Amino acid sequence: FGEQAVFDFSLGNPVMEPPDQFKYELIKYVNSAEAGKHRYMHNAGFLESRQAVADRLTKLEGVKNLTAEHVIMTCGAGGGLNVTLKSILNRGENVIFFAPYFVEYLFYVTNHGGKCKVVQTRPDFDLDLDRLEKAINKKTRAILYNSPNNPTGKIYSEKTMRDLGRLLRAKQKEFSTTIYLISDEPYRELIYDRQSYPGTFPFYANSIVVGSHSKDLSLAGERIGSIAVHPRAKDAAQLIGAMTFCNRTLGFVNAPAIMQRVVSRLQGVKIDVAQYERKRNRLCDGLQAIGYHLDRPDGAFYAFPRSPIPDDTTFVKKLAADARVLAVPGTGFGRKGHFRLAYCVDDATIEGALPGFEKVFRDLKPTARRRA
Repeated sequence: FGEQAVFDFSLGNPVMEPPDQFKYELIKYVNSAEAGKHRYMHNAGFLESRQAVADRLTKLEGVKNLTAEHVIMTCGAGGGLNVTLKSILNRGENVIFFAPYFVEYLFYVTNHGGKCKVVQTRPDFDLDLDRLEKAINKKTRAILYNSPNNPTGKIYSEKTMRDLGRLLRAKQKEFSTTIYLISDEPYRELIYDRQSYPGTFPFYANSIVVGSHSKDLSLAGERIGSIAVHPRAKDAAQLIGAMTFCNRTLGFVNAPAIMQRVVSRLQGVKIDVAQYERKRNRLCDGLQAIGYHLDRPDGAFYAFPRSPIPDDTTFVKKLAADARVLAVPGTGFGRKGHFRLAYCVDDATIEGALPGFEKVFRDLKPTARRRA
């Protein structure tokens, strides 16, 4: 049909260009006369970069005594999660995460000998702590969560995080184990409707924050992120040492040198989030006007509507695809009956897709279409 006639929402690949400040700092650094810009470094990353991340997190999280020594620069959040899981997991230990989830979590955990346990969220996609409590046992090594969430855009509230921290402390005491809380935060800066992100460190000491600049600076292809360990985490120094070692032995060695230098000067800078909020509003308003049911995302750049027929895979691969709209079935994220749309696309894709969504919805017989 040609690229312009196919409306692709299948991949969360940011359409927005990096901020002008990024281009300025990149050109400035590349043109500088500083020697050794391309040499090896400490495997945890440049001190300057780690300190910049620590300073930013201190401001956001309000935690005391967070320094460069608690931060490791990584090859994106994906690299950071693999380094973290390799560092903490013994073979056969469990990592619990919540459905719907980022599908690669399954592989990250099994990469390093762990076992995945999936806990379903509530109908509104909030964490179901009753289910989580039943899932935790003496083999539980970590809880992995993602907020704002991919694929739902859900932000977990301060109350939810406070209750989660309280539950994990109780379970550590019950089983005499250490349970890590790993927060996957590539979308932390992409928040709408004047909402706020409550953070992770304020609620639980044995916590690890994995960040990325793939989305807030639109640098997905540059693979630059970080790990931060709570200063009061148990055996924090040993854990950071393990992560630094794993950063090297997993083959990352260190995060990209030039990107480390550049983003250290851009902490707190981000793309124009209002543009993604506008795209969210147009897409969600359009789908809801047609009759699709969805919870409006709090952040990130994904919508997760209900499929108008129970079989989300058939809806995506047959009905939507025939209308030249590309999406991803919710089954792949651990939640059947939904589909994911990545609206980090140009406006023409959103406008072009809505007639197709409407045709699919209207062509369904009322008896086949489940109640929206």
